Amino acid sequence: MQEEAPSFSTAIRTASHAQHTEAENSPFMGHLLGGRLGVAAYRRYTEQLWFVYRALEDVPQRLATDPVAGPFLRPELARTAELARDLAHLGGPGWRTGLAPLPATAAYAERIAECARTWPAGYVAHHYTRYLGDLSGGQIIRGTAEKTWGFARKGDGVRFYVFTDIGNPAAFKREYRELLDGLPVDDLEKQRVIDECRRAFALNGAVFRELAEEFPHTA
Repeated sequence: MQEEAPSFSTAIRTASHAQHTEAENSPFMGHLLGGRLGVAAYRRYTEQLWFVYRALEDVPQRLATDPVAGPFLRPELARTAELARDLAHLGGPGWRTGLAPLPATAAYAERIAECARTWPAGYVAHHYTRYLGDLSGGQIIRGTAEKTWGFARKGDGVRFYVFTDIGNPAAFKREYRELLDGLPVDDLEKQRVIDECRRAFALNGAVFRELAEEFPHTA
């Protein structure tokens, strides 16, 4: 009997597993999670997220009704307002003054924006890699930040990682993966989406490398 093919969400997770692990184990993130960097590094990282999530959430109106991308645009996932609160806490009321992305961040945000404009399925690839990561591994970053720099639990400074409108993250992630499994595209397009997920992890990894150069750690 022919073995049943894995679901699309499983295929994505399997195909990008190595890059996902590489991103998690990047020197910058390792030092950040190990408490070996100061709060300035955490702030700089949060600033980069601001540009990435602006690109994810400031999308053409037509995307909301697009049959491929539309179902993923869930208001309870929106992060830019929370990022603004965190950055105001970290940098004061003038946090926007002089704020600029790293070159790798600018490239990452531009690729997301390009997909949002021209390729809804590619946009879904970026949406998946970011938001499902926030609901999973992002919680480890929150816990570390609270412990290392004294932020109030789920308070200002870590609100980006707190999804107040998602009561059951495990159930939400299941529903999200079901949406992926039912993505209304053919097999060739699904392979392109998997390739774009890999590209998303590579773009994210480039941001980590530039942050590591800015915040080197010597034992």
